[in-house]
Amino acid sequence: MTPELRRQLRAKAHKLKPVVITGQAGITPGVLGEIDMALEHHELIKVRVNAGDRETRAEMTAQICGESGAELVQSLGHVITLFRKSPERGRKV
Repeated sequence: MTPELRRQLRAKAHKLKPVVITGQAGITPGVLGEIDMALEHHELIKVRVNAGDRETRAEMTAQICGESGAELVQSLGHVITLFRKSPERGRKV
């Protein structure tokens, strides 16, 4: 992802609210399914990662990105912004 594209995506994501919120159970198959479905519909989403410390949040973020195939656009506090181009849509965000 180019820095220019990352900047544009951050600007578009500014007004978004988190569509998926992880719970105390962490990253479950249900949470990953919701993230996958949201990325298919929207391509650009925010996820609230409820974890106690910074290292745990970083591990959870890496797991989400790895299993969903999404790219991390921004991580700010407990909220991460993810982008995955939808092959079916063929449009640019």
